[in-house]
Amino acid sequence: MPITVYESFRAVFYTPFYLPHALGSYEAEGVDVTLGTSPDLDKVAAHLGAGQADVYWGGPMRILMNRDRDADLDLVGFCEAVTRDPFFLVGNRPNPDFTLADLAGVTVATVSEVPTPWMCLQDDLRRAGIDPAGITRVTGATMAENAAALRAGTVDVAQLFQPAVEELVRSGAGHIWYAAARRGPCTYTTLYTVRRTLEAKADELHRMTRAMYRAQQWLHRHSGAEVAAALAGFFPDCPPEILAAAIGRYKSLEVWGRNPVLPREGFERLSAALLSGGLIARAIPYDACIDMRFAEAVVAEDD
Repeated sequence: MPITVYESFRAVFYTPFYLPHALGSYEAEGVDVTLGTSPDLDKVAAHLGAGQADVYWGGPMRILMNRDRDADLDLVGFCEAVTRDPFFLVGNRPNPDFTLADLAGVTVATVSEVPTPWMCLQDDLRRAGIDPAGITRVTGATMAENAAALRAGTVDVAQLFQPAVEELVRSGAGHIWYAAARRGPCTYTTLYTVRRTLEAKADELHRMTRAMYRAQQWLHRHSGAEVAAALAGFFPDCPPEILAAAIGRYKSLEVWGRNPVLPREGFERLSAALLSGGLIARAIPYDACIDMRFAEAVVAEDD
């Protein structure tokens, strides 16, 4: 049976999800996967429930948010690829000895498009003994607008992902203060579906997970430039050298997992951040949200 998978939006940190399409990994595993883009990220549960999409990729944040609102929803993640936070704090001046306390007294433009980057950063601040409410934030602008504001000097720090980070660094207009990946495992993106699809299309999803694992292995064997060349069609407007540098930096920060198993530690760190930031009101157990049967099976096949 064919599988329709929706991406949340186009982003370099989703590289492992594009690779099976670019490398022919799905075809090699005998599974027919069609890639589309979500028409509305607030309706992912409805899309999956109605069969409009069989699988989404996105943050376990969405699984947790939807389950928090409706305990009867059965969204479940089954194949992780982005295992650390891919966002950065980029300042308008060098700050090689940065600590989170440096955010007091400067203007910080945070991500408005999705909630997870700020949820994780505010949790970092709390753990460092800093009240997030004391940070002067610009909250309503897009990342592109925030990057432009950093160049113009109207904000001091911007929270961004690649390739905007590489573009700013290479131009001399931005300096990396903090790579959020350095906090350690904090699961960021997984394939997810509803449980009835997990059961009804178990063979296809097992094959899909195996293809993802092969793509992950390929990713970690190749350079940023080689990966960028494979993905050029997905990022036609990004200069090859910028894309290669962005991918290389993500690899060096271990943003991408080496296998599709979603670690409990990373899930719990994300869940704690969403709780501390008030995005969810209750803790939801790992086993209620995550099913690693396919991921663990494909890893075991290599043993």
